[in-house]
Amino acid sequence: MKPGVSPRAIARAFCLALSWLATGALAAPVGDALDRPAVMVQQPGRAVLLAAASTGTRLVAVGERGVVALSDDGGKQWRQVPVPTSVSLTAVRFGDGGRGVAVGHGGIVLTSQDSGASWQRRLDGRQAATLAVDAARRSGSAMRIKEAERLVSEGADKPFLDVLLLGEQKILAVGAYGIAFASEDGGRTWTPWMDRLPNEKGQHLYLARKAGDTLLVAGEQGLILRSTDNGATFQPLASPYKGSWFAGELPRSGEFVLAGLRGNAWRSSDGGSRWVQLANPHPASITSTLAAGGALLFANQAGVVLRLQGDALVPVKTAAPLPPLAGLVAAGDGLLGVGLAGVVPVEGRAR
Repeated sequence: MKPGVSPRAIARAFCLALSWLATGALAAPVGDALDRPAVMVQQPGRAVLLAAASTGTRLVAVGERGVVALSDDGGKQWRQVPVPTSVSLTAVRFGDGGRGVAVGHGGIVLTSQDSGASWQRRLDGRQAATLAVDAARRSGSAMRIKEAERLVSEGADKPFLDVLLLGEQKILAVGAYGIAFASEDGGRTWTPWMDRLPNEKGQHLYLARKAGDTLLVAGEQGLILRSTDNGATFQPLASPYKGSWFAGELPRSGEFVLAGLRGNAWRSSDGGSRWVQLANPHPASITSTLAAGGALLFANQAGVVLRLQGDALVPVKTAAPLPPLAGLVAAGDGLLGVGLAGVVPVEGRAR
């Protein structure tokens, strides 16, 4: 645990103000919330929502207190579905055939096989810590054993912050203090990946992206890790910026785009060897990116949506000011944001 930081205060800021993005701070003991079912709310579309994704024509948004909300009409109406945990959910992804995965606080991982209509619990921080200890002891590394035993002693207080579907059954979840776990069988069993990620300081891992066999993991203090063999090995890349990365995309082969603290956004067209800074008129931290309809969009803490044009980020016009945004999702030809005010329409087009 990093000194001088109150985990409980940080987690509260994460859920209520998204200000954790500006500080790089994370995590809180989650107690019984890990084992309680999600709180059912009257208006799930107005809950604090932290991420959203689409699966077919359905939209799925996740957020505070385990809320999972579904919309089948392009975001006009939302309904909540039961979830076996009430910790905050921070990321959600869907693949083919309605397969989905959501992650969040307490090291929770949930999976769905029916486009988000129902969810099964697959992993939590207590189980993850035990797996880490077993793997460390098999390795014989005293340092790894010490770090893994710390996970056990600190309890399920470390959130997963992003998740990838790497194939039909393969999942990678990454998060605070460098935690990373992968499954080859849809979440039934898990393997710690901390030993294959060059991250000696245990820096927070805020995002994971994939294009072909290339994986990009990035996070705190400019950390950038790249794999070109579908996650078998990772190499650190020299970072053009020493602040935290919170968002990014791999728009096309060999191209990386990363964004984060204080509105910093950078692009590499050669797999991370050279970087060009993208001009941004808004210095607020960028919380999310979305590649949709040939456009690359960015959302920030100030409620501004930007579109990449050339080497600059250009604000998308909106009918009214937007609240702080945690994520974006395409809804037909339109665009929705999620954040402190729940689901909000963005008056720009996704394409």
